[in-house]
Amino acid sequence: METINTFIKRESSAGIILVFVTIIALVLKNSGLSELYNSFLHTHVEVRFGELQIAKPLLLWVNDGLMAVFFFLIGLEVKREVLEGHLSSLSQVVLPGVAAIGGMIVPALVFIIFNQGESFAMKGWAIPTATDIAFALGVLSLLGNRVPLSLKVFLLALAIIDDLGAIVIIALFYTSDLSALSIVIASIALLILFVMNRFCVALKAAYILVGIVLWVSVLKSGVHATLAGVALAFMIPLNCKNRDGSSCSMSKEMEHDLHYWVAFMILPLFAFVNAGVDLRGISLAEMFNPVPMGIMLGLFLGKQLGVFGFSWLVIKAGFARLPTDSNWTQLYGVSILTGIGFTMSLFVDSLAYDDTQIYHYADKLAVLIGSFVSGLVGYLVLRMSK
Repeated sequence: METINTFIKRESSAGIILVFVTIIALVLKNSGLSELYNSFLHTHVEVRFGELQIAKPLLLWVNDGLMAVFFFLIGLEVKREVLEGHLSSLSQVVLPGVAAIGGMIVPALVFIIFNQGESFAMKGWAIPTATDIAFALGVLSLLGNRVPLSLKVFLLALAIIDDLGAIVIIALFYTSDLSALSIVIASIALLILFVMNRFCVALKAAYILVGIVLWVSVLKSGVHATLAGVALAFMIPLNCKNRDGSSCSMSKEMEHDLHYWVAFMILPLFAFVNAGVDLRGISLAEMFNPVPMGIMLGLFLGKQLGVFGFSWLVIKAGFARLPTDSNWTQLYGVSILTGIGFTMSLFVDSLAYDDTQIYHYADKLAVLIGSFVSGLVGYLVLRMSK
């Protein structure tokens, strides 16, 4: 039991588990158990309450439901970091903020260069803009004290801003036809949550109950349901008082309670249901098509050029400094690691192409290859940086 607890507390553990479940998904998809795997993904799950009905295959319950919990955790982390953490002052946010912007713009441009003129393919422009925070920090942790703490803080802050950018992209570009009634109900739920926050209501159950109403209404509205998780997180009080007058932080408590569930259940389950790529149907020629090339090079080249290039510009301009005790080679190594898109890129891919098989899994395999090469090369650069 002590060994298990030690493993869970390691920063690299979440990344190791993601690799493990990805391998399992690939083996199942490419073996005689493929039909069993597909049946699991498309297991029909239905929830009905009177006239309200939500019926989806298990794959979409994971992508729309459990990933809303993941984005809820991201929202809690963003709120804490902005109010009292690594993003609470302008001087702290300049370098990771500019780097994150570069890490979204350049990969998108790389993808666009390969796919301009193809309207359906262009829906995937945001796939290589994402960074998998768990995986990237996991690789960084494998290097121990070879990497200064300041670079880990830089990567964490950059990834948080990157996730915030992903949230904005999803809200603006990956919404379908909107339902006015559902949006009104979602707005009322948000107003109730806001009032509860202002009056510092210290009942988690109350926020969860209204949060469920918010999630269902957003799900039915045409806006992606994961955004409900972010909106709910921003309404959870960071500092409040219990009935006995003692201080508490509901936001930090919920963040702590959810961390291991997200890292060791939700993200691995998401990887398991989304990373099952049928390699038997993918030819080498298909991997050189514009969409896979745009994703692979966007993640591996676009990310490192964007993050490192924008960081270099803002540091040389005197608006920021290199992270403490680090050098340019180490900053470049961390920039390469941001190309580990994995779960976040797979998630955006599912939104962009609506889980269609038009590219015969080449798009998803491109995410895995781009992420793997970024992780491996970034690790080697950082290991040889001293």
